[in-house]
Amino acid sequence: MKKFLALLLSAVMVLSLAACGNSGSSSGSSTPSASTSGSDTSSKSDFKVGAILVGDENEGYTYAHMQGIEAACKALGIDTTKNLIYKYSVKEDQSCYDAAVDLAEQGCNIIFANSFGHETYIMQAAKEYPNIYFAHATGTHAKTAGLTNFCNFFDNIYEARYVSGIVAGMKLKEMMDSGSVTDPYIGYVGAYPYAEVVSGYTAFFLGIRSIVPTAHMDVTYTNSWFDITAEGEAANSLISRGCVIIGQHADSTGAPSAVQAAHDKGNANVFSVGYNVDMLSVAPDVALTSPQNNWEVAYEEIIKTAMDGGTLKSDYCNGYAENGVMLTPLGSACAAGTQDAVDTAVSAIKDGSLHVFDTSTFTMGGKPVTNAFATDTNGDFTNDADEAIIDGYYHESYFQSAPSFSLRIDGITELN
Repeated sequence: MKKFLALLLSAVMVLSLAACGNSGSSSGSSTPSASTSGSDTSSKSDFKVGAILVGDENEGYTYAHMQGIEAACKALGIDTTKNLIYKYSVKEDQSCYDAAVDLAEQGCNIIFANSFGHETYIMQAAKEYPNIYFAHATGTHAKTAGLTNFCNFFDNIYEARYVSGIVAGMKLKEMMDSGSVTDPYIGYVGAYPYAEVVSGYTAFFLGIRSIVPTAHMDVTYTNSWFDITAEGEAANSLISRGCVIIGQHADSTGAPSAVQAAHDKGNANVFSVGYNVDMLSVAPDVALTSPQNNWEVAYEEIIKTAMDGGTLKSDYCNGYAENGVMLTPLGSACAAGTQDAVDTAVSAIKDGSLHVFDTSTFTMGGKPVTNAFATDTNGDFTNDADEAIIDGYYHESYFQSAPSFSLRIDGITELN
């Protein structure tokens, strides 16, 4: 059945050479011959999209993906009630491959997956269904996989995290100027010690330090992308240590809710920066903002390419310049002048005058950082290729869409 479906779908798909979206390098794959390609775009209303999700609508990261894919489908005229199929709460194991096969057998023309550990299984399915497009968020292997029907995608969320750090820094400075806070101590609830998380919390920290240069930060990991109890407990632990701003790279409302509870119990000097969704509904008095991906941009570009039978790039990545990232509305607790500071930073990021990982703004072991690699070539989670520090800053998401920055800079302590 798989081979039959692959032959059937070859009449409506055309796949060709995948190239890295940022570096422009070739993947080395060959374009399918004219005898096996050809695009029939006369019935785009029948185009079917499948999505393999690590969570569901109750989990912030997945909910943001759902918003993005549904907006993209509607913009492209795809009926989401008939031609968008979700697979919810799919683990990062063989069940992901099984979900991909089921979606392929249901006639999906393109299949997405949204969690890092899905990649191996999605690639396996892509090899078996060469005439179906596959796209994977947060992955790193598309540029070397040699698959013309497979790509990776992400957003430059580190840009929005930096700007959310400016929001936090403005609040921290306000508290220090008033004398209500003397120690610029930040806490951060992270999911895992992966580059994606390290890149994010470092960008957040550097945004804070652009306002309060003496700030320091502790990070604690929950070892889960979504665990509302663990995230709340981690936030409480950081608050008990004296942290006055709690940031997060975790997908629930656990941390902001804990900060709101601390406020309700009389702690007037602790505030929250969330992730993915507006946290004001659960933390109305303490939520400052949340960095947020606008996934619609990548989904629309990739789906349109597939609908047109076009050529996939190996990597898709969008930042402020492409409207791929943003902040949720600022909370009422934000310091005066915060919106102006945000607007200035966003403009500077867009025009290239501000680089988040400018090496003049951080050190490691008290020394400047002059070189760092961006790519892991052997799967040991240590980057060993592609020099990323060029022109005085680390070029994040340049050699691949997924974050690669994993340097541990001075001022940040990992507690576990």
